[in-house]
Amino acid sequence: MEKSSLSKLSPVELRHLIRNGGFSGQTSGLAAGFTQANLVILPRSLAYDFLLFAQRNPKPCPILEVSDSGSRKLQHFAQDIDLANDFPKYRIYRDGKLTAEVTSVEKYWSNDFVSFIIGCSFSFEAELLAAGIEVRQISLGVNVPMYNTNIELQPAGKFHGQMVVSMRPIPEAQVVTAVKVTAAMPRVHGAPIQIGHPSEIGIHDLAHPDYGDPVPIKPGEVPVFWPCGVTPQNVIMQVKPAFVITHAPGHMLVTDVKNTSLKYE
Repeated sequence: MEKSSLSKLSPVELRHLIRNGGFSGQTSGLAAGFTQANLVILPRSLAYDFLLFAQRNPKPCPILEVSDSGSRKLQHFAQDIDLANDFPKYRIYRDGKLTAEVTSVEKYWSNDFVSFIIGCSFSFEAELLAAGIEVRQISLGVNVPMYNTNIELQPAGKFHGQMVVSMRPIPEAQVVTAVKVTAAMPRVHGAPIQIGHPSEIGIHDLAHPDYGDPVPIKPGEVPVFWPCGVTPQNVIMQVKPAFVITHAPGHMLVTDVKNTSLKYE
């Protein structure tokens, strides 16, 4: 199905398409106006430490919802949902190493799992577009560029590491508007963490992101960096827990909750 047709699907229609194997691509620009979410699935023995880690680092890890132990359902953000099949693509980490990228984690599922649904910056992109700000990766039909940084996170239990950020080129005259629009949505990362000076946060080559795809920065634009929900994956690769499931970067869960309901929360 073409992206133009996909963009017209409701969240539940899109989840059904993904669940049935009909779509496995990145979700930027889809189901405009509805909240998208990142994923971390951990054994229950690690769940408290991760919850504490997320609470101490709410900008890159804003938790939207936590599942019951072993459940593949959610209570608030979606009703007709299967967490093992409704993300377009998942990643399997063993001892901190990425060992597989799959479209379903049903065969890996355990009643010991706790799923963390984490806010995603794709959610505020519709608000940027509504404010007249181009979102470059949507225009180009590619994934958002994401970068590892030198920004240290607050440790908790076994979890520690550095923040990952996403980048969008913004015209200089629209930077203040972009900051205001995104600051109103702290549950999906909120305001930028850095504007215009990537080297200050340890990024030295914008043409080669650590995740996602590069996008051009035109004359008169500045790179603007937001905290990113891929941060847990960077942490997982450093901490090396025995087994973790995440989403693949850019391949989000599309929920039933409107972005506008998350403003100023």
